[in-house]
Amino acid sequence: MFEKLNLKSIVPIVGISIMALPSLVFAFPAAASSNKEISWFLMITSLFGGLGMFLYGMEMMSDGMKIAAGNRMRSVLEKLTSNRFLAVGVGAFVTMVIQSSSATTVMLVSFVNSGLLSFVQGLGVILGSNIGSTITAQIVAFKVTDYALALIAVGAIMALFSKKDATKNIGFVILGFGLLFYGMKVMSDTMKPLRSNPTFNSILTSFENPFMGILAGAAFTALIQSSSATTGIVITLASGGSITLEAGIPLIFGANVGTCVTALLAGLNASREAKRVAIAHVTFNLLGVGLFCFWIPTFAEFISQTSDNIPRQIANAHTIFNILATVVFIPFTPLVAKLILQYFPDEEIDRDISKPAVMHLDENTLQTPAIAITNAQAEIRGVIGLLERVVGSVAMPFLSNESLSDVENEEEDFEKGLQNRIEKITFLNNEISSYLIKINNQDLTDVQSKEVFTLVSVVNNVNSIKNSVGLRLHDLMIKKEMEEDGLSDSLLNEIESFHKKMVKQIKRLGKFFEKYDQTKIDKIVSKGKKYKDLEEKYRIEHIKRSDVESGETKSSVIYQELMDMLKEISIFIDLIAERLSELETD
Repeated sequence: MFEKLNLKSIVPIVGISIMALPSLVFAFPAAASSNKEISWFLMITSLFGGLGMFLYGMEMMSDGMKIAAGNRMRSVLEKLTSNRFLAVGVGAFVTMVIQSSSATTVMLVSFVNSGLLSFVQGLGVILGSNIGSTITAQIVAFKVTDYALALIAVGAIMALFSKKDATKNIGFVILGFGLLFYGMKVMSDTMKPLRSNPTFNSILTSFENPFMGILAGAAFTALIQSSSATTGIVITLASGGSITLEAGIPLIFGANVGTCVTALLAGLNASREAKRVAIAHVTFNLLGVGLFCFWIPTFAEFISQTSDNIPRQIANAHTIFNILATVVFIPFTPLVAKLILQYFPDEEIDRDISKPAVMHLDENTLQTPAIAITNAQAEIRGVIGLLERVVGSVAMPFLSNESLSDVENEEEDFEKGLQNRIEKITFLNNEISSYLIKINNQDLTDVQSKEVFTLVSVVNNVNSIKNSVGLRLHDLMIKKEMEEDGLSDSLLNEIESFHKKMVKQIKRLGKFFEKYDQTKIDKIVSKGKKYKDLEEKYRIEHIKRSDVESGETKSSVIYQELMDMLKEISIFIDLIAERLSELETD
């Protein structure tokens, strides 16, 4: 993750440079005339070098925190209740830890898309994430630039020389903080000569116009996809005396609008529910800015009483604005949900159910492995549902002498319907495997690597169950048609009994993937041992019967092969359970 700059890291910096060039072109002549020792080249490289360090430091800090706490934060969100006040607290806490409201919203969109959370549950999290994002600004407002190099040194040592992943991740967080603060120092020192430049000052003063300030803040944040970074840069300008509180407030209001772009992008190819989450995020932030933008002078006067220095005032303005907006809107979340549901209702999707299609494998979330893993889990849950129907039908041809139709479509042949589901499982498992490989190519913690490996093992064992049914059942049905007498009642009862137990095992597996309930796996393991003993008991009894009963020999082949198939299914289910039991699910 940190070894190389990717396109995502470079594009924002280049874009920022292009946007800022006009002001620099006007500002530098005057700056040069006031201080001839400063060259244009040095000023440009210093300014954008500092900006690059600031942005990359913030990205490194955020990524380090997401890696260190990603799985835990996912667990917190997954266990969210319908209580909107609790949801606000959870949203604020998660965002405070991972240092990114955009990441929280993307995570939320993914969870809603996978069915782990409902749309209504997500509204409180959105409001809370806006509060949590203000913590970064509060940290940045502290004057710790003098210790930036010390933070860089400590962080680099921890990241480069530690053998433990947890320590390395903390090292990257500290290193990110150091780069962030040192970038602030470089930018602040570089811009000092520009304070006396009339053109530069007029540009900054123009941000006191609410419309201009909000527009500039929104555009800048949309470009770099981080409201915290925008607020940090505004605080940097204020620290150097280049910007007033009245100009800083519209910029941070605009940052709240611009941060919605990430959520909108995340919701483009997501489910209907996930799109609603993205729309709700935009709605709350636009309404909040629209409500406060007419009271900026009054708000600025109030904020000026909270501290003596402007950087702290701007940080306080960011925090208080989001808290007040949350307090105002949280009673109306049910109404907002109702309105969004009214204008974006559930739609009937005319989808060809005979063709397989992935539902949750969003490649936009690959750079956040905790979210991507959740997507893979959701897709596997759907495959387990298909597998349940496949295994659930394997005994039907032997328990009935009537012509069978498909379990889901009465107009379709039994074998054709079964084959369609087997083909769906094959397709989906291939897609999941490919997706898991892509996740594995990201920078993962040991826990995440183990989880990916486990999910790969689950997919492989599901394939084995599917293949066992696909290879054996057709031949068994042909043998059954050739058998005149059929299976005895005792054999049928044993087959039916053992078959029902296998279906229950797969149902327990599906329940596990719904909420990662470890008790379901424990039950599969304990039941698996009992079923193994039961299968051995049935075989011994069958051997005894074959020795003493006539006419049992021909049908015994079908019985034995059918029990072999069910036993094989049981073994693969046990293997899946053993792997899943090793996961850290808290």
